[in-house]
Amino acid sequence: MIRWMWAFLDRPAESFDECVRFWATVTGSTVSAPRGERGEFVTLLPERGQAWVKMQAVGDGGGIHLDLDVDDVAAAVSVATRLGATVRTVEPDYTVLTSPAGQTFCCTPYRREAPALTAVVTAPDGTRTRLDQICLDLSAADLTVDTVFWQELTDWPLSPGRRPEFARLRGGDGPLQFLLQRLDTPRPAGAHVDLASTDIAATAAWHESLGATHVADGSGWIVLRDPSGTTYCVTGRDPDTGLLPTH
Repeated sequence: MIRWMWAFLDRPAESFDECVRFWATVTGSTVSAPRGERGEFVTLLPERGQAWVKMQAVGDGGGIHLDLDVDDVAAAVSVATRLGATVRTVEPDYTVLTSPAGQTFCCTPYRREAPALTAVVTAPDGTRTRLDQICLDLSAADLTVDTVFWQELTDWPLSPGRRPEFARLRGGDGPLQFLLQRLDTPRPAGAHVDLASTDIAATAAWHESLGATHVADGSGWIVLRDPSGTTYCVTGRDPDTGLLPTH
């Protein structure tokens, strides 16, 4: 049912231009002409292949939502609400919903066939990266209901992660996959983007030179903040496959 998935980076208006430059650079993209009533939307356009990242200037702290391109928006909304989603806004050609745990997403019309995907970026030092994962951050109370929701909505297989607090949803022909993370501290549902990298330390250093801020080192990942202060991660997964190394 889902033909294409977009990572939609919502960033505060006061730092939006800086964030657009940052994310365009780290994804190897140029920036589309602004659109919307206030010029608040842009698409990041890769050198080749289908775009998969959009950005929106917002009045609050920002975050991330998903746009799910479908053949029939009304039919997709019907399925999503049957699975537990809540409709928030109905626009002429798209609908804004939230998952059972409260993660925002939109059902949007699919308008074109996707060309071959070439979304891997080579940094100046030769390190290869790709923004390829949406991490859904869920409290223990929300984990089961949203895991079931996203698994049934995407029809993607669920597999355990290497650590007990993680699980993965992988499938489809697009560039993005889901990581579901169980949080230790209860809080509203949220999400962040992850980049796969052949050298996480080198990628983090490159991002910091472009305006990111180091937050913490994890076990196989580094947590950073972009110029707006929004958190994301660089992980040691293979940028071509999205898989963790086997050694």
